[in-house]
Amino acid sequence: MRVLVTGASGLLGRATAARVRDAGHDVRTFQRRPSRVEGVHDVLGSVTDPDDVDRAVRGVDAVVHLAAKVSLTGDPADFRRVNVDGTRALLGAAARHGATDVVHVSSPSVAHTGSAIVGDDAPRADPLRAHGHYARTKAEAELLALDADGDLRVVAVRPHLVWGPGDEQLVARIAARARTGRLPLLGHGAALIDTTYLDNAASALVAALHRLGDDDGVVRGQAYVVTNDEPRTVAELLAGICGAVGVAPPTSRVPGAVARGAGAVVEAAWDHLPLRSADGEPPMTRFLAEQLSTAHWFDQRRTHADLRWHPDVPLDEGLRRLARWHRAGEPSGRPRRSA
Repeated sequence: MRVLVTGASGLLGRATAARVRDAGHDVRTFQRRPSRVEGVHDVLGSVTDPDDVDRAVRGVDAVVHLAAKVSLTGDPADFRRVNVDGTRALLGAAARHGATDVVHVSSPSVAHTGSAIVGDDAPRADPLRAHGHYARTKAEAELLALDADGDLRVVAVRPHLVWGPGDEQLVARIAARARTGRLPLLGHGAALIDTTYLDNAASALVAALHRLGDDDGVVRGQAYVVTNDEPRTVAELLAGICGAVGVAPPTSRVPGAVARGAGAVVEAAWDHLPLRSADGEPPMTRFLAEQLSTAHWFDQRRTHADLRWHPDVPLDEGLRRLARWHRAGEPSGRPRRSA
């Protein structure tokens, strides 16, 4: 097939474009800067520009849509413009130009309302109750995508907390905050959470793409959470990632309720504060506090059965790969940026 992968300058988008290419498909990518993926054709532009979207989609058979605005804070209008309006434009262009299949990449946060998730499957996206501009707009976008199943064949995949070598979101921020003493454990760090190693997330998206083409129609109009299916405590995960990148794990503790309250205050005031953190993100938000202090792990049986997919890289092997990548460093010998 001729497959368009949006957002291929990001960690998961880049890995997915390479995986789709390796599966034998002709890959086009669409994002604002070069993907740096060998053997694909980059179309540079923005999902917020209808002409760019039209140019990117014309002539493809399928779309894997990863492009999104991902941040803990920001202007609500920016999230809506990229995540909701951009998805609507992409779906419309796909239908006009004769594409058949769309894998919409979503997030478990679209159905997370703040309480613990213990063995859930993939509840319906809930833009009214989801927490934060990102989660709310991603919930709206997922509903738009699934509602388009009919003229198009659509499946939504929600990878949970994707990490791996080169990760400048989760891994880099954990390392930076641990190094400066800004990474406390919330409560006892005993909440069980699922994560997804990068290669597993990419292979799940390719599996979903291939399953859309099957005659049984099982995955059409469905949403699936994807994880490594290896819940670990927050303390274990943070210690594992810190150990892989060579920093000391967190030892200080903050009560979860205190962190959630403080996070809500910081989140509300962040855009008006004169001083910001180096990465532009607040040290704590309500959503982040919820993620670090409540359980969120998922039942993967339907995902495995319907997608005919299982994760290939166990969590501990992923940590070993992350450690090897970090030790290799840049040619200059300096640690890679994700450290």
